[in-house]
Amino acid sequence: MSSRTTFIGAVEIGTSKITVLVGEYNGRELAIIGRGDCASHGVIKGSVVDFKAASDCTHSALQQAERDAGERVDLVFLAQTGGHLEGFYNEAAVNVKASDNMIEPGDVRMVCDLAKSKELPAGRMVVHHIRRPFRVDGRLIPGSPENLVGQRLDVGYWTVHGQEQRLADNLHVIRGFNLEVRELVLSSLASGHMVTTAEERQHGILAIDLGGGTTDFVLYRDGVPHTTGVVPVGGTHLTNDLSIALRLTEGQAEKLKLRFGRANVLTKDKAHKVWLDGNFAIGDRQFPQQAIEQVTSARIRELLEVVKKKLGSAFSPETCASGVVLTGGTAKLPGIAEVAANVFGVPSHLGEAPTWVSEHLRDPGYHTALGLLYYGVSSQTEKSAPVRRGNGFITGFKRLFANA
Repeated sequence: MSSRTTFIGAVEIGTSKITVLVGEYNGRELAIIGRGDCASHGVIKGSVVDFKAASDCTHSALQQAERDAGERVDLVFLAQTGGHLEGFYNEAAVNVKASDNMIEPGDVRMVCDLAKSKELPAGRMVVHHIRRPFRVDGRLIPGSPENLVGQRLDVGYWTVHGQEQRLADNLHVIRGFNLEVRELVLSSLASGHMVTTAEERQHGILAIDLGGGTTDFVLYRDGVPHTTGVVPVGGTHLTNDLSIALRLTEGQAEKLKLRFGRANVLTKDKAHKVWLDGNFAIGDRQFPQQAIEQVTSARIRELLEVVKKKLGSAFSPETCASGVVLTGGTAKLPGIAEVAANVFGVPSHLGEAPTWVSEHLRDPGYHTALGLLYYGVSSQTEKSAPVRRGNGFITGFKRLFANA
């Protein structure tokens, strides 16, 4: 990439909130210079259901971010989530052609093309081809196999695909503002990379991003994404459960969830009650705190168990030595790390943004947008470059997500 300054937009169109970050990249350094947020409308479970409403909200967040930055965005990296996203694994092998059995670039290209060649059903489109490590004669190769000696070269890809129309709807929202969408990026890959370290990814770690309408997850093994997925359930479902159980409006249920919801039940006294507003005004009411905790904890445990079931044999405590890391707005629910540890049988903790991230962006709700921004930087250059992050420089910044 040239040294010309590029203004990169990271856009997350979520169920409850639309977030836009603007990064200024000059080929060497990245600075976050703008932020925009807007309550989301027209989006359900991560999918656009009302194009005009979603467009209006996104436009508002984009304008706010550009005003904050004092610059116009050149290109956009757009987060993708939703229950329509699915993944499958496909692998291929080739015999090394050279007489001396040295692996050449042509061998690598051929095996990668074969592994990515599986056809999709009609109406589906590839979002990501995520390459797993190469193998040479059965040996795991952490980097490129070029110039190694062997007889057989293997590689596999986890391919994520989605409904063409759903993906097109998201693209049209951005392109309606005459902006280029440079790439669609899985929300799980963006947020997961922000809350895990290279060492954790090497040892194996499961990152779960609990949003408003969806829960995205990515399992890392051998340093790269191994399996991804989306469950169309998130924080709004906890609110809905409370609304039904306690006969409340959604606004009242959301208020109780944020103030008294828990991922586990701590209140022992069934008679202990809490106030809806606490101001004793007309309409203020009391509710059993234990009942609130029972409703929210039941949904969270069920959600985590669904994630574990979707992972199937890909997950095991032995291959996930670094445990589980939780992020997203719903991950702020008290007690959730303890419940995740119980469900998955490995240590669990809440994800935190790297220390270079400024205080006003450290909330888990920004992890996806931050990951999108740094994904954008990594995709803009093939060479590693020092990237300024807060108070210092981090060198060796290479492509984040091992896509071939």
